[in-house]
Amino acid sequence: MTILSGALIWQANALAYVDKNVAVVRILNKAAGKTQMVNLPVGQHTEFEKLAITVKSCKQTDPFQAENFFAFVEISKNSEGKIFSGWMNANEPGENPVQNADYDVWLVKCE
Repeated sequence: MTILSGALIWQANALAYVDKNVAVVRILNKAAGKTQMVNLPVGQHTEFEKLAITVKSCKQTDPFQAENFFAFVEISKNSEGKIFSGWMNANEPGENPVQNADYDVWLVKCE
């Protein structure tokens, strides 16, 4: 009698991502009532008004999948220190935007 051991075959449905060099974000200055698109190079520290922003990574989903962008961003404000550190998702801006008393920040895309 032959007994087959149960084998678990697992196929990863891993998503492929394309690394990009620039994160495009929209910043709302609430006091001025204006929004501005800002290009942030990955790995560089960028100053914008009272904000210091560093994009650690910016990724696009596989071009053969539905388009989406993700960025890991750290943002500090002069008077408050770090106000955000985490992933932003361009297709779900409500999940993790920076919501500060003076500024809101959303990821638009990666280039």
